[in-house]
Amino acid sequence: MKILHTSDWHLGKLLEGRERLPEQKAALMEICQIADERQVDLVLIAGDIFDTYVPSAAAEELFFNTVERLAKQGERAVVVIAGNHDSPERLCAAKPLADRHGIILLGLPASQASVTTAQPNSKVVRSGPGWMELVVNGTNVVIITLPYPSEARLNEVLNATLDEELLQKAYSDKVGAILNELAKEFRDDTVNLVISHLFMRGGECSESERPIQLGGALTVEPAQLPSKAQYVALGHLHKPQEILGATVPAYYSGSLLAYSFSEIGYQKAVFIIDAHPGQPVSVEKIELKSGKPLVKWVAQNGVPEVLEWIDTKKDDKAWIDLEVWVKNPLGNEEIRAIRSRRDDIITIRPVIEGHNEVAITVESRSSQPIDQLFINFYHSKIGILPRPELVDYFLRIVNQEDAEDSGGGGDLS
Repeated sequence: MKILHTSDWHLGKLLEGRERLPEQKAALMEICQIADERQVDLVLIAGDIFDTYVPSAAAEELFFNTVERLAKQGERAVVVIAGNHDSPERLCAAKPLADRHGIILLGLPASQASVTTAQPNSKVVRSGPGWMELVVNGTNVVIITLPYPSEARLNEVLNATLDEELLQKAYSDKVGAILNELAKEFRDDTVNLVISHLFMRGGECSESERPIQLGGALTVEPAQLPSKAQYVALGHLHKPQEILGATVPAYYSGSLLAYSFSEIGYQKAVFIIDAHPGQPVSVEKIELKSGKPLVKWVAQNGVPEVLEWIDTKKDDKAWIDLEVWVKNPLGNEEIRAIRSRRDDIITIRPVIEGHNEVAITVESRSSQPIDQLFINFYHSKIGILPRPELVDYFLRIVNQEDAEDSGGGGDLS
């Protein structure tokens, strides 16, 4: 059987305020086409479907239209789990309707899929908290499902089913114990899979993942993965990659699009897995063509060089992070001239030529008045001294805040 692994769609996510839903739609339609062309039997979507707990109506509509197309009226099984960006309850609100289309929505650890018999080519024949057995086009598949296992979600949902001592162990041990307990459902005559949304040690991160939700206490050791799993489909990290320290095939499919300039050079992809009971799987990476790339420009010859690049349509189908070298701070007219000619320049960061940042020690800060600290900070960042009226305005703001803190009033006019 053939399996398609994707994750981290982040539908509704903006790039510095820029709308990307059309790009997301194009990428999802490309995935649907890949699934059809490769005659995929099962689709695994490993979390972070949306970018926020309360996605827009347009983002939700795009999600449901996509999974409906992927399911092909029940001919193909689709398993969707929640990531840390998803609201488990909101994601699963359409579960009764989704079940009838062969779409399995799971929001929390220990979620249980409904047994379904309505679809002739794709149906759940057995299930329990955190696992299910499907028959897909004549092949039996056992899937361990672990939606984003935050410590709070594990304790809340699994406290009733797991030993109290287990709940007191380290997070990695806790996740490993859950996975290996559920792996008792694996059999020699089934395709055995794991799908989860978590941070596996050895994974390569980017700035577009929320750092507070990566690493540290929420890191899982690759050794915790069940040894009988033929493939582990992971979500959370945005670079497509294999976890090299794992003893079983474990992959992050990566995000649908590049979501920050730290992802420059990441080629977005899905994985196609060819799996048979009792045999090693083969894994193929298929690169996606949809979505605008993210590119960094460094214009060492100033604004004229930027305008020349724009006129010659350099990287004309990309989002641009612009660094421009200038002798003086950019004026509003120069910024308008750039943006009016190229609206997909996301950021404009001037670098003052010959400017060396001034280091201010803790001792020097403590002995300087607030206006001098502001002048030093402005000079360290911009490269020139601030205008006197700007310093005066800064002091009025500070005095206003001091007056409010002491219960008094203030007037900036």
